[in-house]
Amino acid sequence: MGFIEQAYKGKNEWWRYGLTFIIVFLGWQLLGVLPIFIVALNESQDMIALMESSANAFSDLGIDSNLYLFAMLLMFVFGLLSLLFAVKRIHLRSIKTLITSRLKVDWKRYAYGFGFWFLVSVAFLILDYLLFPDHYVYNLKPLPFAILLLISFIFIPLQTSFEELLFRGYLMQGLGIWFKNAWVPLVFTSVAFGLLHGFNPEVDKLGNLILIYYIGTGFLFGIITLMDEGTELALGMHAANNVVAAVFVTMNWAAFQTEAMFKDISEPSMGIQLFLPVFIIYPLVILFLSKKYGWYNWKEKLSGKIVQPKEENA
Repeated sequence: MGFIEQAYKGKNEWWRYGLTFIIVFLGWQLLGVLPIFIVALNESQDMIALMESSANAFSDLGIDSNLYLFAMLLMFVFGLLSLLFAVKRIHLRSIKTLITSRLKVDWKRYAYGFGFWFLVSVAFLILDYLLFPDHYVYNLKPLPFAILLLISFIFIPLQTSFEELLFRGYLMQGLGIWFKNAWVPLVFTSVAFGLLHGFNPEVDKLGNLILIYYIGTGFLFGIITLMDEGTELALGMHAANNVVAAVFVTMNWAAFQTEAMFKDISEPSMGIQLFLPVFIIYPLVILFLSKKYGWYNWKEKLSGKIVQPKEENA
């Protein structure tokens, strides 16, 4: 049974999806926001500035960046717990079916995805540093950086797991069995994933063209998930991507403003760095992983029909 068909191992009436989205929204956006406001209220004495600030502007109020990052990531922890609860209690299926079609979760795949993408991301950062050294300022502060490492390696994988299991897991499977094919959920979840990042402060600085990068990243993780019949590789790669973004380079206009090793002081611009990953690096990554894991039957897995297994019908 394929990855999308794992949804047939539970209950799939429309009201269960509606109830799940309500539970996830309340956990993510209601309970999850509370730690941010508690931190902000404790750290800031200026209530007017607090009410007028956006979520990514709390650092302007003098709030410790590590503390704010921790509070922000807790939002996604609440969202993840809400999603797992709903899959288990509302859809009455195992959490494993949300993650993979294998007999058990392949943690080696997760580790490989994390390590592979971590090395690729760091390599491109080093290349950019060598080409444009004047763009970077050394920013290492040992104690804050050590705290950042601890927060990043524990909580960022939970943040990215929520996004992956919501889009490449729950939505991919749900839309797949509703539309009875694989291409609709692939396109929908990839575009929705990209548009959701439209709320990031980077869009204000770089313009809507950067959404091409986010949507392209959604397609990357979506294709990998469908071809590999599980989310393990995508989970690891997404976690590595955000850990590198938080730990190595910070920018005043980015979603992650951290005590990173370096600070990028260059004027934000959108050029080849937008198109290079999406149209060159990502296809090469997919090709490399396909050779490593022996992916085949591309047309069927990416656009084929989804058929309810007979045993589940029975």
